[in-house]
Amino acid sequence: MKKIWGLVVVALLGLSLSGGISTQAKEKASDKKDEVTIYLVRHGKTFFNTTGQVQGFADSPLTDKGIEQAKQVGKGLKNIKFDLAYSSDLGRQRNTAKQILAQNENKKPKLSEHDGFKEWNYGGFEGKTNAEMWTPIFEANDLKFDEDWTDYDKLVNKLGDEGVADAIAEADSLKVAETYEQITKRGQAAMDKVIADAKKKNAKSVLIVSSGSMIPTLLEMLVPGEYQGEAIDNCSVTTLKYKGNKYSVDKINDTQYLE
Repeated sequence: MKKIWGLVVVALLGLSLSGGISTQAKEKASDKKDEVTIYLVRHGKTFFNTTGQVQGFADSPLTDKGIEQAKQVGKGLKNIKFDLAYSSDLGRQRNTAKQILAQNENKKPKLSEHDGFKEWNYGGFEGKTNAEMWTPIFEANDLKFDEDWTDYDKLVNKLGDEGVADAIAEADSLKVAETYEQITKRGQAAMDKVIADAKKKNAKSVLIVSSGSMIPTLLEMLVPGEYQGEAIDNCSVTTLKYKGNKYSVDKINDTQYLE
């Protein structure tokens, strides 16, 4: 009789363990199922990038190099099945996104546009040289501006993303440059739209083409403290994961596809 009860206990224990393992496996599978990978890409090199001019809401076309960069990134990501794709209505972002999607070997999503992914609006500084806008801000913080952006990480570490944006808005004589509050308001609206779309369509991979100042702003909004003033190069890829209503950073400024 004892042997029979022993066998029953072992069997029940085995079922319990099996159920626990099965539950854990299901939970892990569910976590993976709900995870969204977001590929944040800066647009390819433009005419204004080449001439060192301020380029926010103002636009300039992709150069031949910028087009080639976009194609290279597209080839590097060609096996990723993008379920959703976004840019703003800025030509440099839209055309970069189109070049990336053109290289993809999977069914391509329709490219959606949202103002939240536009670059910062630099107001009266638009089209002026980078030095005209940045030199006074750098010098006010005991730093030196150069076209290699050598001290930019120091500026960000000192002022934060918010302080940099508000310093530009304050210095704009036309008083139309965006404040940080205005920038983040549209950026948050854009990301809320992306996540809502992703949940609706059960999306797993999302392409977003944006710009060199807006990408760090999105990072600071979604994963505060993770961005430390790193360069965001033309056509670099910054990768985020979204799961359980939380974002995490995978990579920042990945340029492997351009090498």
